[in-house]
Amino acid sequence: MTRISASWLHDEAAQKVCALLTDAGHQAWFVGGCVRNELLGAPVADLDLSTDALPQTVMTLAKKARIKAIPTGIDHGTVTLVVNDTPFEITTFRRDVATDGRRAAVAFSDNIKDDARRRDFTMNALYAAPDGQITDPLDGLPDLIARRVRFIEDADQRIKEDYLRILRFFRFYAWYGDVSEGPDRDGLAACAANIEGLQSLSVERITAEMLKLLGAPDPAPALAAMASTGALAQVLPGAESGALAVLVHLEQSFGIAPDCLRRLAVIGGQPAQALRLSNAQSRALGHIIAGLSPVETAYRHGEAAGRDALLVQSASLGQPIAGTALAAITHAANQVFPLKAADLMPVVSGPALGKALQDAEARWIASGFTLTKADLLG
Repeated sequence: MTRISASWLHDEAAQKVCALLTDAGHQAWFVGGCVRNELLGAPVADLDLSTDALPQTVMTLAKKARIKAIPTGIDHGTVTLVVNDTPFEITTFRRDVATDGRRAAVAFSDNIKDDARRRDFTMNALYAAPDGQITDPLDGLPDLIARRVRFIEDADQRIKEDYLRILRFFRFYAWYGDVSEGPDRDGLAACAANIEGLQSLSVERITAEMLKLLGAPDPAPALAAMASTGALAQVLPGAESGALAVLVHLEQSFGIAPDCLRRLAVIGGQPAQALRLSNAQSRALGHIIAGLSPVETAYRHGEAAGRDALLVQSASLGQPIAGTALAAITHAANQVFPLKAADLMPVVSGPALGKALQDAEARWIASGFTLTKADLLG
């Protein structure tokens, strides 16, 4: 018998939500990421529960208990309860009736095995009772222990239910898979056979998955596997996975935290056009790939941008980073151009003034920021 003992499991809010259901004679099971990550010793973020109680019943019970209830996805069985500012997604056991590769029509069930079968991977079909006892309807625990990302039952069918599961397969492999064993062969083959289904997905969903994948400690093996199926070319045409492993090695060598935008920059494929990035993300990515030297990038856009440009440039060329290079980036980020327009007036004016300032700044940067004001005016 496997049991977890987690701080969130015994939290007052979690116990209150569970009691709301169990005291009324219903089942309450923590499921998915919180159970998976607790068993792996990884951080737990969202707390989701499954129950045999119908969503309207959950709403009614919450109202009686004066617990805030939000019908976030009530037609599909999901109600969000908020206790002590902590949200809990409560979803009724369900089974898929029909799917179109993006969304499913569901029927509610009172059988936990029905609920487990409609999930994506065996490691995500693990349930924990309020006392921490694990229920494993589909024998997913051995896969989790082996860090094997495996589709539930028929991989091809799971993907046809929701083509986003192709990207989730590689994302989960990046975060939780045993790279020494390689990705699950059946899963990999099913992904390759269904890559055209990715065209049915929104750019927003693809972007979110890609950024999560690239945020893993070392996504290089997963991205290489993704490229081998044709999925990478489908969502990011022109992207190449080869330099990513070099970038990850450089990051780890210098103790630099992973960054999904830096990694997007190194794989190429015009991500700013292919993906739906925020304005801030697009600007940050643009600074890295603008084509300026890393030193000039640091001077114009800050130390982080210059460091990222240096890492991407070095990884793309397969070159090591000199010990003084990062120090030069820090130095450049702290420089202030010593000339102002007024320093060149009235000798220079009009359009020539701007050109003179640009030329002087270029000479100053090329000197390693050593030229003084007097040097530049001489």
